Amino acid sequence: MTDAESLIDLLRRREWTIAVAESLTGGALASSLVAVPGASAVFRGGVVAYATPVKHTLLGVDARLLAEHGAVHAQVAEQMADGVRRAMAVQGVAASLGISTTGIAGPDSPDGQPVGTVHIGIATPLGVMAQDAQPPKPV
Repeated sequence: MTDAESLIDLLRRREWTIAVAESLTGGALASSLVAVPGASAVFRGGVVAYATPVKHTLLGVDARLLAEHGAVHAQVAEQMADGVRRAMAVQGVAASLGISTTGIAGPDSPDGQPVGTVHIGIATPLGVMAQDAQPPKPV
């Protein structure tokens, strides 16, 4: 079973829904989820917020945070995840789980952060967190 299949299965059993906000992954996360048969039972939708202003206008990421730290920051990932939960509300009920991705894919870094920097945001009704992920180092 793939990670996407496992996640869809878990969400289905818990009767939770999911929404995704992607920058770094450009829609690949949503694509992997909708490739799972039956994903429509839990997948609300996604936003590819590649341009920094879209993170603010559509997902509600704080403009001052973006101005001070840029789009690749743990708090930006948190706010993107929480924002997409609310953006994908159905009849006033936010998605149960919001996941976001933001990072520097390269080859250059516009913010001076190392290429390969990744932040993943996770938001649920219980709270919001970000996880930093670093690519494996070449051998």
